[in-house]
Amino acid sequence: MKEKFCNTDVNGSRKSDNNIVPEKPANKEGKISAEQVEGRALTEGNIVSPAAVRTQGRGAVSIGLQGVRRKAQQDKDVRFNNLFYHITSDLLTESFYSLKKNSAAGVDKVSWQQYAKGLAERIEDLHERVHAGSYRAKPVRRTYINKADGRKRPLGVTALEDKIVQQAVATILNQIYEVDFVGFSYGFREKRSQHDALDALHEGISRRRINYILDADISAFFDQIDHEWLMKFLSHRIADVRMLRLIRKWLKVGFVEDGKRKPQEVGTPQGSVISPLLANIYLHYAQDLWAHQWRGRHTGGDVIVIRYADDSVVGFQYKNDAERFLKDFVERMDKFCLKLHPDKTRLIEFGRFAEANRRKRGEGKPETFDFLGFTHSCSKTRNGKFFIRRKTIKKRFVKKCKEVKQELKERMHDDVVETGKWLNSVIRGFQNYYAVPGNMNIVKSFYDQTTRAWLHTLRRRSQKGRGFIWKRFEKLIRWLIPRVRMVHPFPSQRFQRYYPR
Repeated sequence: MKEKFCNTDVNGSRKSDNNIVPEKPANKEGKISAEQVEGRALTEGNIVSPAAVRTQGRGAVSIGLQGVRRKAQQDKDVRFNNLFYHITSDLLTESFYSLKKNSAAGVDKVSWQQYAKGLAERIEDLHERVHAGSYRAKPVRRTYINKADGRKRPLGVTALEDKIVQQAVATILNQIYEVDFVGFSYGFREKRSQHDALDALHEGISRRRINYILDADISAFFDQIDHEWLMKFLSHRIADVRMLRLIRKWLKVGFVEDGKRKPQEVGTPQGSVISPLLANIYLHYAQDLWAHQWRGRHTGGDVIVIRYADDSVVGFQYKNDAERFLKDFVERMDKFCLKLHPDKTRLIEFGRFAEANRRKRGEGKPETFDFLGFTHSCSKTRNGKFFIRRKTIKKRFVKKCKEVKQELKERMHDDVVETGKWLNSVIRGFQNYYAVPGNMNIVKSFYDQTTRAWLHTLRRRSQKGRGFIWKRFEKLIRWLIPRVRMVHPFPSQRFQRYYPR
C-alpha cells in the first residue's frame, strides 16, 4: 500500500507532486462533540477553535494551521512531512505570550519579564536557530513537591526558550491529534476540563446499566514513558524528520539535580509544556484505541470509559466483563512499559442497584471511589431516586485548610486588605472547582474554617485580642470575601447543553 504524505503551505493548500489542490473548508465548526454517555465510537468533528490567537500576522499562522487540521480530519492515514515550516516568528511570539509570567526560571535563570525586553530580536534569533539546526535544548531543572501519601513528586522546570519552542510545537501537533483523540479522553485538551470528565462519568453511570466500576491509576506514568514507543506513535502521523528530531532532543536532554546533570532514558518531565500532549499521544495508542476496540468486541453489556491524563474510570454492566478487562488491561500496559498502581487500582460494585444487591447478600453500603478530587458514593434524593454524591476528598480538604491557616499565620502582620484579597482568591478558587451539587456543605465548611482562622490571626496581632470584634470582622469579610454559592449546575443539565445528541 502506498504511503500517504501531505505538505501544507501557509495558505492551507495541499501540495501534491506537481500541482496544488486547494482544501475545501469544513462545513461545520463548533463545540467539540463527545460520546453520548460514552457509548459511541470515535468522535466526529473535534474542530473547536482557531489554530492561533489573533496577532498582527495571524493570517499566515492561523490559515496554515487550519489547513493542517482540515487535512488531518479528512484523512486519518496521512503523514505530515512539512510541519517544521509552520514554526514561524509569529507563532513563537504567540507562544511566548501564552506562557505564565510568574513561572519559575529554568537552568538559564531567565524570567519571562527579562526575555520580554528586546523580544522581537530574541524571537527572530530563536527562529533562525531552530530552522538552521543550531538550536540546542537545555537540561531541565528538577525539583520536588510533597504528595498526599508522603512521597515526593519530581517536577521539571524548563528553560524559557525551550518553553517557547515547545508551546509552538504543541500548537502545531494539536491540529492533528485533536481530531484523532477519542471522545472519552479529557485530560489537557482544547475546550475540555476536569468537570467535563466528571459530568460524562456522572451521566454514564446514571443513564447506562453500570453495576461495577474499575478505578485505574497508572503508577508514575510520566516517569515511565518509553521514548522509543513514543517516537513510534508519533511517526504514525508525523513524517517530518526535523520535527521528530526536535521532540527527541527534549526527551533525551536530561535534567539537573543538586548541581549535577543526569541523563534521562525514560519518561518526560512533569511541568514541561509539551509533556501533557506527548502523554496524551502515548495513552491514545497504548490505551484509548485498544479500550475502544475491546469494549466493542468482548463485552455483552454496557461499558463506559472516562480518562483524564493517567487516571481512568471504566464502568461495566457485568462483573465478568470487568474482571476480564482488568486482566487484559494489565497485560496491555505491561507491553508498553507501564504498570497499574496496586493500591489505587480497584474494582468495586457501584451503581443504581449496588445498594439493593449488597443488602440481599447481607453486605454493607457500596464502596466509594475517588476521581479528580471528588469522592463518589451511591446516594438517593429526597424522592428516593438514585443519586451520585460527589464530595471533596477528605485528605485534600484537611490539607488545604492547614495550608491556609499556616499562610495566614505568616501574613499576621501584613496589610489587612492585602491579606483579604489573597484569602478571597483562595476561597474563590476552591469554590470554582468544588462548588457542585451535593458538595455545598463542604464548600461552606471551607469558607467558615478559613474566615475564622483569619479572625483568630487578626486578634493575635494584639495582646489584648480586642482589635477585631465580630461585627467589625463581619463587615470586612462582606467587603473582601465572596459569598458561598453553587458554581456548577447538575451534570445532566450541562452535559445535555453541550452534547444535545
